[in-house]
Amino acid sequence: MLVTAIAAVIISAGMGYVKIGAFDIIRIIATRLTGDASFSNGISETLPYVLMDVRLPRIITAALVGAGLALSGVIYQGILLNPLADPYTLGVSSGAAFGASLAIIINISALGQVSTPLFAFIGAIATLFVVMRLSSFEGQISAQTLILSGVIIGAVLSAGISLLKYLADEQVGVIVFWLMGSFASSSWPGVPLLCLSLFAASAIAFFYGRDLNIMSLGRRSSDTLGVETARTRKILLVTASFVTALCVSVSGIIGFIGLIVPHLMRFAVGPDNRKLLPVSILAGATLLLAADTLTRAVLPAEVPIGVLTALIGGPFFGLIFRRKQRNGSHYE
Repeated sequence: MLVTAIAAVIISAGMGYVKIGAFDIIRIIATRLTGDASFSNGISETLPYVLMDVRLPRIITAALVGAGLALSGVIYQGILLNPLADPYTLGVSSGAAFGASLAIIINISALGQVSTPLFAFIGAIATLFVVMRLSSFEGQISAQTLILSGVIIGAVLSAGISLLKYLADEQVGVIVFWLMGSFASSSWPGVPLLCLSLFAASAIAFFYGRDLNIMSLGRRSSDTLGVETARTRKILLVTASFVTALCVSVSGIIGFIGLIVPHLMRFAVGPDNRKLLPVSILAGATLLLAADTLTRAVLPAEVPIGVLTALIGGPFFGLIFRRKQRNGSHYE
């Protein structure tokens, strides 16, 4: 999967209106990393600009967002004991969408281009804590109450988004475009934050990988085997929601990656989260990068990435749901 992800980055970097060969890509990157201009001798002066300043920020951002959403999907499905759970089950995406829509409609310019992602992130994190507060009882949080609370808060926020779109007038197009998801405005300043956040979240998830396996047996069994279920669930829930909030704030709403990837990788490597987590991270990066490359460089007109993933993920979701109804969930 690592080789596949690296190959996807190189192939995607060479695709577009200006074609760039794989060897030229490696030479340009080597020049930028080492500062030795001899690596790029004979290469047109426009190619380094196209690659390093236009394509690579978008490519790396798409890969990191895909990895983060897949990581969150694995954690959510393990915590909630529900194979149909994904990073948006708890209404985090609705909170981010509401925050971004609010920033757009009130036209905050003091923070420049950072205002919309910042408000989206704040909205997502605030939604998470409201859902956790609503679903907690005597310090305990159950999977059922989490899902129900997420549905309730998500419905309220969806109504709020509709109201904001109604009040937006000429800015409604900006809100709708953001809600559909896009990497068109990706730039280098956002990449380090995504990298650090994904690394930290991955480390936490790997640390609790064994506990997450035991929790799939049910709360009574996990408590008997020495796992602090309530504490572990809160830590992993906050970790996955934080990554989801950051990804949504950068790219807008992109669905189904966190649902599809864990299922596909579970077929390949089994249910052990210690194996499933790293494979899903790499597969999520590859899948979302491939989808973004398809809409950026293959289709005649760029389709919002959220629309494309929904068109792919919707039928897949339906198949999983029917299979669950027919065979019963292995989490039960």
